[in-house]
This record gives sequence, structure tokens and C-alpha cells, in this order.
Amino acid sequence: MARLLIIGCGGVASVAIAKCCQNSDVFEEICIASRTKSKCDAVADKWRPTTKTQITTAQIDAEDVPALTKLINDYKPDAVLNVALPYQDLTIMDACLNAGVHYIDTANYEPEDTDDPEWRKIYEKRCKELGFSAYFDYSWQWAYEEKFKKAGLTALLGTGFDPGVTSVFAAYAKKHYFDTIDTIDILDCNGGDHGYAFATNFNPEINLREVSAPGSYMENGKWVEVPAMSIKREYDFDKVGKKDMYLLHHEEIEALGRNMPEVKRIRFFMTFGQSYLDHMRCLEDVGMLSTTPINFEGKEIVPIQFLKALLPDPASLGPRTKGKTNIGCIFTGKKDGKEKKIYIYNVCDHEESYKEVGSQAISYTTGVPAMIGAMMVVTGKWQKPGVFTTDEFDPDPYMEALNKWGLPWVVDENPVLVD
Repeated sequence: MARLLIIGCGGVASVAIAKCCQNSDVFEEICIASRTKSKCDAVADKWRPTTKTQITTAQIDAEDVPALTKLINDYKPDAVLNVALPYQDLTIMDACLNAGVHYIDTANYEPEDTDDPEWRKIYEKRCKELGFSAYFDYSWQWAYEEKFKKAGLTALLGTGFDPGVTSVFAAYAKKHYFDTIDTIDILDCNGGDHGYAFATNFNPEINLREVSAPGSYMENGKWVEVPAMSIKREYDFDKVGKKDMYLLHHEEIEALGRNMPEVKRIRFFMTFGQSYLDHMRCLEDVGMLSTTPINFEGKEIVPIQFLKALLPDPASLGPRTKGKTNIGCIFTGKKDGKEKKIYIYNVCDHEESYKEVGSQAISYTTGVPAMIGAMMVVTGKWQKPGVFTTDEFDPDPYMEALNKWGLPWVVDENPVLVD
């Protein structure tokens, strides 16, 4: 039986909380903490009548390390699950080290202020040395490796769907289907329709920054960067149909490239409709995706944060969204000297997700693995000192948990490949 401190109370957090409450045999107690305590209280009130899990709440600024450390020391959890913003990863890791507890998150660190001179200096050096220019990368969190080792603590990074489940799929394919993997194509398809002309399925600031950045993939251990949205493919997704998908930079490429150096090429594709792309390009052209503050009528505002305030809250999309997601990985390689290919994927229904936990499938497919990752750590199945991504542990218990907790997966042994 475990006690878990959950930091964050947005769409993904609400799913992770619901799943912890369903899994009360493991999570005897949870504390939900965020900047706005009333949000935590509302979620707690929703789930208390349904569960044996004891739920408490707290107000916290996730960037205030002393206050975070005090909260962790007072609550004494077995682990901290960070489902706040990626901007706050490092401060929460610092507090976990101070208080001596395990750390779990769903997405790697990126800075809120990409114009910060100190960060910019390190970023530009990395761009030059490694050859990709995305604002988010694992180097900041991998730098904590020795600290977590010395403390005897586990930091599990990126236990969402992608990254997270997709990396577990890679570990599972390597363990059960291949002697050597040659290529990995990660395909993320959202076939859902929320009825708005333009909205993002998760935090608009993070989503739009990710999509508008140059794409990149790894080939023979090196990064290849291409202009944003310049590589397009069409794919026929099970239960969704034919969709246009575009090559993006994504964090699990970096981790898989480091941990599976024998893989010759790793790519990530995500589907987008034409309306979404038209809106995004227009917003980018007029400067609305900028993170650089501007002066407006005597006040300083950040354009992308102002845009975020105008767009629908992703947490509000649940009741409106119909259709399905299909997310998975296509692998090619060799087994017993013969060429082999497989496709491991999950199909998730927006309406079924909303019926179960009150969230659409984008939040569901991230929130369920967040709970599973926390479960792996607190039960000791995935626990060793250091900083790890999900492909670095035995995939079998995680894969079993996906089937049990709402994200069943399929193995297609004769998939159509992406050219």
C-alpha cells in the first residue's frame, strides 16, 4: 500500500487521479496539490464517494522548491507524480532529492522563457553539438543521474503515452520479437472531432510550440533536422481510417537513440487536419506563437500565453469530442536471421474515455500510463537508483497493466510500413 503526492490538476492529472482511485489496493492515500487548491478540492470531491483511497489536497507553487520540500516532508509520500507543466520538472526533482522520495513525470523539461540568456547559451551549444533545435530535451534531467544514484532514489521520466508507452512498446518488441531492431516509426493519430474551428488537445502553449518547431529524426546515431511539417505521409489507421501525418521532433527519439544505439532510424509522425495547420500557420505568421514578451497598452504580455487564454481549455473538450485515437510503433528488424516487422498499437475511444473518467482520449492515454508508471515505482517493480526512461525496465508488468487499466494493445505481425 502506497502514499502518492500528485502535483498538478489539469486534464491529464484528473485521469491519473481517477485511475489511482480505481487502484486503491496499491494507492491507499493520495494528496492532490496545485497552485489552485479549489481545483484539487473539486476533483477530490468527485472521486471520494467512489473509492477506498484516502484523498487530501494542498496548495503549492511547483516552482517554489522550499515550499515543495516542506509539503513532501509533511505528507511523507512514497513517490511524487509530476503531472504539472514541463517547465516545473527540475524544481520538483530538486524537492524530491531534498525530501528523499522517488520522482515520476510524463514529459521532459523545457523552459518557460526561451529567451533566458543562461538557458539560451546552453541551448545553442547543444544545437551546435547535437544538431537538433527543439526547446525540449532530456539533457537537463539526465544531469540529475548522479544525484539520484547517490540518494538511492528512482526518477522515472516520461511515463505518458508518447513518450512513455511507445518506449515500453520498443522494449517489449526487443525482448519478445527481435534479435535486432533496425527501424522504429512512432505514429500518433488522433481521429477525434471536438467541433471547434481550432483547439489543442493538451496545453496550447506546449502543443503549439512543439508542432511549429522544425522536425527531426535520428539516423545512424545522428540527428537529421528538417523544416516544420515538411515531411508528410498518409497512413490507414485501424478503427480511424486514412489520415495525413507529419514528421515531428519528439522526446522519445532522443531516449531510444541513446538506449538502443543499434537502431538505425527512429522517426515520429503525428496526424493533423488541414484546418488545424491553416490556423497554426496564420497564428505563427502574425507572431501569436512567440514566447518573447511584448508591451501592450503599458503591460507586458507573452503572445502564446495570451493565445492560450483565448483558446478552449483542453479539459473542456471531453463532452464534445467523438472518434478514436490510434497510437503505436512500427518496428522492422531481424529474428533468427530472418527479416521481421511488427506494429504494436492502442486504439482509444474519446466518448468511452469521457464516460469513464470525464476526459477525452488525449488526456486518458497520458493519465493512465502516469498512474501505471507510479505504480511500477511504488511497488518496487521498477525501482533502482538513478534517472531512467520507460524503455530501461522490464516491459512485461507495464504491458500487463495497460491491458488491465484501460489501454489494451494489439500486435499486428504484417503491418504496412511507412516509406
